[in-house]
Amino acid sequence: MKRMTFTLAISALFILPVLLLGPSGQAAERAAERAAKEVKIETNKLRDAIKVSGQTIHLGDLFTNTGDKAEIAVAYAPEPGKRAVFDARWLYRVAHAYKLDWKPLGATARAVVERKSQMINQAEVAAEILSALVGKGADADMEIEMGNRLTRIYVPDDAIAAIDIEDVTYDRLSGRFSAIFSAPAGSSTAKRHRVTGRLHKTTEVPVLNRRMLADELITANDIRWLKVRSARLQSNTVISDADLIGKTPRRGLRAGYPVIASAVRRPVLVPKGSLVTLILQTQKMTLTARGKALQPGSDGDVIRVNNLQSNTVIEGEVVASGRVKVRLTSIVAMN
Repeated sequence: MKRMTFTLAISALFILPVLLLGPSGQAAERAAERAAKEVKIETNKLRDAIKVSGQTIHLGDLFTNTGDKAEIAVAYAPEPGKRAVFDARWLYRVAHAYKLDWKPLGATARAVVERKSQMINQAEVAAEILSALVGKGADADMEIEMGNRLTRIYVPDDAIAAIDIEDVTYDRLSGRFSAIFSAPAGSSTAKRHRVTGRLHKTTEVPVLNRRMLADELITANDIRWLKVRSARLQSNTVISDADLIGKTPRRGLRAGYPVIASAVRRPVLVPKGSLVTLILQTQKMTLTARGKALQPGSDGDVIRVNNLQSNTVIEGEVVASGRVKVRLTSIVAMN
């Protein structure tokens, strides 16, 4: 009896694995094997928005999960500030050559690689050239005009965003200049550029910092200074803020533009058609009368006024709002 029990127990040990490997057990084992493979093998993907810093493009810049192959150089990087486009065929050849698990989904697949960079704009270049031209006799307040198109210059992101002036020439009579500079400054791989242009004399003029309507009083807070080419200014352009402060526009004036002297005037103290007080002063007496202004007038203006008492037209000087000082020659007309 004991021998039979022992035999059954041993048989059970061999039967148990067979039961575990039935239909459900086998499926679980295959799922586990697939999961193990998925954990072990990572799919390579094409990167988006690729930006590089150096002069070469590496495998790891283009694809993910490249492991120890990431630093393998596969192409030259574009110039600073520019882009390079790699199509699906080229990308597949690279992936296949380095045994990456990647295939393009279609012929339109591509990688766009941009070189990281810094920008030196035209204003910065112009400032450096003008500084060099001052040593050749130019005025530091002059305005520089570039003759050939030079919008902006890109340099590597790890370089100095500045230029080195190598040579400048300047003709004082014509104002023309030429300059040769290199960028980035202090770099053995710097590129040389040549520009030509002209310098212009400038004048600082007061302009309004906001739009002003007719008869608004201009104050010091309404003015800012603007540098303008002297050759572009009209002969009657206001060049002193004293000629604007305390004045009013005859019509609406725009902000930021030079003002012509005839476009402003002193504030009108006596509007045309308004009632005024006529004043006649002597050493012994002061006479007043009512009148009607036949002309508008500012402080100090001599205008014609109708004396309402004598119904006579006389002349007087505007001395305050609604007040006109009568000349001594008009004393008869007031009586």
